[in-house]
This record gives sequence, C-alpha cells and structure tokens, in this order.
Amino acid sequence: MLRQLSGLGGCTHPIRLDGYRTEYDVDTATGEIGRILHHLNSTDFPAGQLLVRCNNRRTTRCEACAEVYRRDTFHLITAGLRGGKGTSEHVATHPRVFATFTAPSFGPVHNRRTGPAGTVRPCRCGTLHDQDDDALGTPLDPDTYDYEAAVLWNAHAGHLWRRFSIYLRREVAKRAGLSQRRLREHARVSFAKVAEYQKRGAVHFHAVIRLDGPDGGDTPPPAWATAGLLTDAISTAAAKVRVDGPSIDGRAHTFAFGRQLDVRTIRSADFNDGQELTERAVAAYIAKYATKGAETATGALDRPLKFAAELARLDISDHARRLILTAWTLGARKDLQHLRLRAWAHMLGFRGHFSTKSRRYSTTLGALRDARAEWRRAQATANTPDSGPETTYVLAHWVFAGTRLSDAEAWLASSIEPSLGTEGEPTRG
Repeated sequence: MLRQLSGLGGCTHPIRLDGYRTEYDVDTATGEIGRILHHLNSTDFPAGQLLVRCNNRRTTRCEACAEVYRRDTFHLITAGLRGGKGTSEHVATHPRVFATFTAPSFGPVHNRRTGPAGTVRPCRCGTLHDQDDDALGTPLDPDTYDYEAAVLWNAHAGHLWRRFSIYLRREVAKRAGLSQRRLREHARVSFAKVAEYQKRGAVHFHAVIRLDGPDGGDTPPPAWATAGLLTDAISTAAAKVRVDGPSIDGRAHTFAFGRQLDVRTIRSADFNDGQELTERAVAAYIAKYATKGAETATGALDRPLKFAAELARLDISDHARRLILTAWTLGARKDLQHLRLRAWAHMLGFRGHFSTKSRRYSTTLGALRDARAEWRRAQATANTPDSGPETTYVLAHWVFAGTRLSDAEAWLASSIEPSLGTEGEPTRG
C-alpha cells in the first residue's frame, strides 16, 4: 500500500480504475503470441484498484498535481527566455517584454488606491482597506454594477487575445516598413501567456512576448527588432483591438482591453545587480497563476455548477454569486449557446485555456510530461536484466471506478506526502 500511495506523489484525489494489463511475448519469426511476461490486475493491489494521479491543475483541488503543473509551466516559460528543453540559448539575446493586459471597468469597486511614493489612500467609500479585506474588488453599488458585461467580457477575452496577436504582427510589420506577408521572411512574434482573475472577477492576461528571426528562436531577429519597437507595437495593437459581442435586449456589446496596460522589458539578472525584471521572476509569476482560477480571486467555485439552486447553499461571496447567476441566466439564451455560459458559470464565463503559447515560443507541456514518463520508465527498467531485443503484445482494459482516497488511505498518504517546493516570485500585485 505504501508503494502504491507513494507513486501518487502526494495526489489527494486520485482516479480509481478497475481492470487489467497483460504483456505477452511475441515470436518475431512467426508472429505467434507466446508466454505471459507480466500480468497486472487491479484486484492484486492493496487498495483493490489501480490509483493514478488526477493531474488537476487547480491548487484548490489537488495541491500536489497543481505543483507539478506549475513547475512544468515554469520550465516552459524559462525555456523561452533562457533556452533549453529543445529551445536555442540565443533566445536570451532576443528582444522580449512582460506585458499585462487588463479588463475595462464595469463599475466602481472597493480598492486600495496608491498615491505618491507608494502611499495608500482611502477607497471611494472612505475606508482604508487592508490587503486581505474581503470587500476589495466588490462593487460599491452592486445594483448598478454591469454584471452582464463583466460575464460577457470573460467569455470573449480569449477571442480578444487572438485578435490582438494578429494586430500585433500587423503593427510590428508597419514599423519595419514591411507587409505582414513579408514580415514572416524577416521576423516572427512568439509569446506565452497566462490568464489571471482580478478580485472583481474579470480576467486579465500576463504575457511574455518575444521577437525572433524568421525561423523562431533558432535565428536572430533583424537589427530593427528592438524591445522599444515591440513595446510601441504592443501599446498600439492593444488600444486598437476590438471584438463585437452579442446584442442583448437592444444593447450591443463591444469588447476591448482596459486602459491599464503595463509593458516592461525583460533583462537578465546580470543587469543592475539583479534589480531589473529577471527571467526567473517572470517565469515564476506566470507559473503561479497557471494553477489558479476564479475560486482563488473571488471565492467562486472550482467545479462546474449542475443546478442554479446550488448557489443558495454555497458559502461564496455575494459578488461571486451574482456573477455566476448572471452567467447561468445568460446561458439559457439560444443566441448565446455557442458561449456555453452554463458549463463555464463557475469560471464566470471564461472558457479559454489558462496558459497558452505560440508554436515556436519553446517546448510544450506535453513534451515535458513525456520526458518525465520516459525517465520513470528508464528508472523502472534500470535494474532489469537485458534479455536482448523483444517484441511484446499488450492487452489492457481499464474502467473508471471512482475518485478520492478512503479515510484509511488518506491517513496513510498524509504520513508520506512529499514536501512541495516553491520558486521565487516577483512582488507585483
């Protein structure tokens, strides 16, 4: 039992499987199936079933699996900044920036306003809120807050980002005196981004954006490709991009990024005694938000809602409840079915991937998982005598049998749960 639980790596919500896996020897000359090399049956395990990791990315669902996801994202982002994992080390010399794109206002909310020299000023309500005040991000007047636009913004945020990436390439080409078609012959825009929920429940994006040569990170960018040009192109593209939304009860919706746009050049820690925005700080910051959802920022749900009646007995904030209920109500409209708002009501309407990247930014999460699985297979067979080349036939059948550990398994697992490491993170809010 200890061996089976330790193989979960601390996963607290493993998937339970019933079934078997049998490996047969195959005669390479005749193709006939011979003796059984290995047989595995779920009933042979102390738990009575095969337990596999849930691989949930949310910290609130499974801290151990979320930590694996966070570390993979950290390495993915770092590879695009320093190289490695199949990415050229020359990317460290390419122009790259860290950009934050916010959502527009849907009504005044409680906040901590900053003044000169970082001093904190009272909120519009007259209160000087603490950093952990539950009122932060909630509307000053919930009855006038535009919940409909807030939910629809989240639902269209992914589409807005995709259109922004098109506009950005257009703006880069314009500054280089090239057409978009000819830009591909000289330079390429690569990026990796993550979505984060603000306390008010609106999604915004953090992105690493890089200028490469025509073949991506393997080739140097042209001389005209600078961080200043990239910053200017991002600012212009973000201000121009628009996405037309639905018209509801005679009200047309159009979505754009908020006025608060932050673009900062990423420099190596070798600059200014490590006081600049470092590669490690950026990678850690993005990776942190890859494991969080609406439940972390607003106190909403970390699972889909089955019935609207569930909201009455859930311990969530009134603001989160109204956002979820708005998404649920809008989801009943036939003209909005393509947004699948009821399926994503727990995410306040946002249905996009939390972390995405362009194809040539760096490695992929799948490649990192495959490399880890290959390493485990190599470790498992390291002490197995080599009997020469062998062809095997595998017959397997597994069926879902539930989730979670029993009380006894959970108690035993807690005694062997590995410690979770952390990476350094910048101090941005």
